[in-house]
Amino acid sequence: MSDEAELRARVKALESLLVERGLIGADTVDQIVEVYESEIGPLLGAKVVARAWVDPGFKERLLSDATAACGELGIGGLQGEQLVAVENTDSVHNVVVCTLCSCYPWPVLGIPPNWYKSPEYRARMVAEPRRVLAEDFGLPLGEDVEIRVQDSSAEMRYFTVPQRPAGTEDWDEERLAGVVTRESMVGVAVL
Repeated sequence: MSDEAELRARVKALESLLVERGLIGADTVDQIVEVYESEIGPLLGAKVVARAWVDPGFKERLLSDATAACGELGIGGLQGEQLVAVENTDSVHNVVVCTLCSCYPWPVLGIPPNWYKSPEYRARMVAEPRRVLAEDFGLPLGEDVEIRVQDSSAEMRYFTVPQRPAGTEDWDEERLAGVVTRESMVGVAVL
């Protein structure tokens, strides 16, 4: 049995036990996951990024104090107590990892993907980020681009403000938010 299949079996067993004992309803876990997928997480992070793209003052506040700037938009809470936003540019590309476990800014990125939590990603991204980005994520970056690996922790949780795509100068915030992905906010993809 693969690690992922084993994990899924454990989660299902735990969920069944909690339901059987009356501690949660049968649909509670699904409802929580749905909230993180559709109301919290990447959709909120995308709104933050889109606001930063259209509002220079907000972008400045976001890069200076992401927790407070996200709070302006009503975004925060558990796993988002100390947010740090870093900006990708033509010459600097930031990528986020947690080398200790899988610390992740849930309020702006949602539920962490399995690859983010994998020991291989956590170890290799620090040791050979350029290679991991190219081979594992199909993101080759030129040697002229400095790659900065941001190590999230329980104290500080990072996310990336990706570069605004060319040709979107006349787009409104809502349309811009629609192109921002979780992967671009982790730094393993560009838009």
